[in-house]
Amino acid sequence: MLRFAANISFMFTELPFLERFGAARAAGFDAVEFHYPYEYDSRDVRAQLDYHRLVPVLINVRSGLAACGEWGFAGVPGREETFRLCVSEAIEYALAIGVPQLNCLAGVQSSGMDAGLCEAALITNLRYAARECAHVNLALNLEPINTQDVPGYLVSNTTHAIRVMDAVGVDSLKLQFDCYHMQIMEGGGASALGATIKRLLPRIGHIQFADTPGRNEPGTGVIDYRDIFKQVARMVVSGKYGGWVSAEYRPSIGKRTEETLGWFKDYGHDSEG
Repeated sequence: MLRFAANISFMFTELPFLERFGAARAAGFDAVEFHYPYEYDSRDVRAQLDYHRLVPVLINVRSGLAACGEWGFAGVPGREETFRLCVSEAIEYALAIGVPQLNCLAGVQSSGMDAGLCEAALITNLRYAARECAHVNLALNLEPINTQDVPGYLVSNTTHAIRVMDAVGVDSLKLQFDCYHMQIMEGGGASALGATIKRLLPRIGHIQFADTPGRNEPGTGVIDYRDIFKQVARMVVSGKYGGWVSAEYRPSIGKRTEETLGWFKDYGHDSEG
């Protein structure tokens, strides 16, 4: 059986953040992830996790203001000090709430910025962050993000991500595979996505999903998630993947999150078949 987590930065947003934990548990989830919890006292977040018996799966290293064009600092020359401060903050928060892995956004190549310098900065910064995480038994993830939603994003496909990971050379750095982003960048639907997951599984630390286009719940786009879930479930049964599979989607316009969970019943509970 797959282990599904809910991303409560995208889901259950009808509620204040600290109330989303209870909503996720009431909907049947055993685990949650969330992007940037830093405005909330870690003790309050840990209390919600403990009270609702939820496993924390993932948080992000702070990545700046997306509205201002910031999507991380790891590959932005000149932002090394900011990046290291954000990594330190994320590690401290992760340890306080018991989350085992961090997602680190690479950043955007701005106009006039040299691509080679960006990649060199990215490799150096990821090596630093992965080693810092390894010291306290945390994993660090690198997530390719599509360039339709985020033009100029520095790492937008799995080939580039693996090349960067190889250059970093630290085992605690893993690939975060988001089916939504990879369908946009690499295409092929469920069959191709599943094949890529299978091929890269030893390097994958975490899997996320949303349908394409729209980044809404499964069943609203072109990806056959019944097929995806069955493929990943076989990897779980064989012992090749032991992580969580996280719903990171925005509910369709006009719907509460609870109204979008048909996939959880229809796909989640028969996904071994």
